Amino acid sequence: MSKKHQESKAEKGFENIGEALSSSERFIEKNQKTILIALAAVIIVVGGIIAYNYLYKNPKNEKAQTAIYKGERFFQNQEDSIALFGNGNDYIGFENIIKEFGGTKTADLARAYAGISYSRLGNNEKALEYLKKFKGGDLLITPAIEGAIGDVYMNMGNTHKAISHFNSAAKKANDEMLSPIYYNKAGLAYLSTKNYAKAIETFQIIKDKYINSPQGQEADKYIEAAKLQQTGN
Repeated sequence: MSKKHQESKAEKGFENIGEALSSSERFIEKNQKTILIALAAVIIVVGGIIAYNYLYKNPKNEKAQTAIYKGERFFQNQEDSIALFGNGNDYIGFENIIKEFGGTKTADLARAYAGISYSRLGNNEKALEYLKKFKGGDLLITPAIEGAIGDVYMNMGNTHKAISHFNSAAKKANDEMLSPIYYNKAGLAYLSTKNYAKAIETFQIIKDKYINSPQGQEADKYIEAAKLQQTGN
């Protein structure tokens, strides 16, 4: 290839690059308004999220916390109807807190309270509806709600599902206090279904891992009972 031909090819290449750059510049110039509008839209969205959190969501959550405070006292006293629907005076009830303060952590907590309140009132369907909608994230509350769902299924006579939730709650808790409680519930549920092998296995977990818990102190009693039932059958 001759030197002149190489130079010509190089010049043509530079021309192509120049045309491409000019084309890009023309595009930017022509669409500058559209690009700026798009950038502004992004800034507005990001700014809106920040403003929502600081100017709306946080104050909303504070109001929700104030609203739920009295409900927690009614809940602790097992005044479940008042806790759910309010006292007609200065407390609006978990149901209204969930509706008025949706999207807040307090509304999510109100779902948990509402689910347990409905369970104590014997309305298992409503209890499951609220407990299953609980999002949680807390290392102690989330396993507790999982265990509460197990309790509801036991009340409904669905022992298989109850056991699944009790075991899940015990594993999620991974805690010296909560885990033996839920394993104990699972073990008793296994006994009620005459699944003695699984009952022995579950109470053995309590004995091996949580011997210092009240459930750990009683584990041998249930293991022996299960073994006797197993041999008797």
